[in-house]
Amino acid sequence: MSEPAGNYSSIEIRARLHSQALRVWAIILAITAVWLITIVSPPLLINSGISAIPVYSFFGYICHQIPERSFHMIDHQFAVCSRCFGVYFGLLAGVATYPLLRTLDSVEPLPRFWLFLSMVPISIDWSLGVLGIWENNHLSRFITGLILGVGCAVFIIPALVEIARNLSRKSPAFGDS
Repeated sequence: MSEPAGNYSSIEIRARLHSQALRVWAIILAITAVWLITIVSPPLLINSGISAIPVYSFFGYICHQIPERSFHMIDHQFAVCSRCFGVYFGLLAGVATYPLLRTLDSVEPLPRFWLFLSMVPISIDWSLGVLGIWENNHLSRFITGLILGVGCAVFIIPALVEIARNLSRKSPAFGDS
């Protein structure tokens, strides 16, 4: 059965959209990699004789940085706690593996159910710890954060690809799409 001509897009436009989606994905991947490298940099900086205070201060606005709840390397803690590190590591892992799971061209998000489901383990781990039922540890914090980070990545990529498409449609350089 044939469809109206308005439902089709030219090969040139599809190639341009794919190229744009690939650029958006690469930028997000680079940003998340730099973010994660910055988180693990304080022990390396201190070991090299460079002050890590600016890095700790910056991440102090988004994480409690309790030493007992943070990973350490070379006897110095990361810039965030193990749960936050799990979220950011999961975000990087999710962004890096996203093209293996879904096409970059797809801007249709998964059902929100999956995002809420990725929050369940971290919520249970945190709640049981607060209630004194379960003593969470570095591994449980990291793994539950990792699950949430991967879940967030699966929603962030299509959203940013769609934002880039919408912005480029408004610019005259994009063409007649």
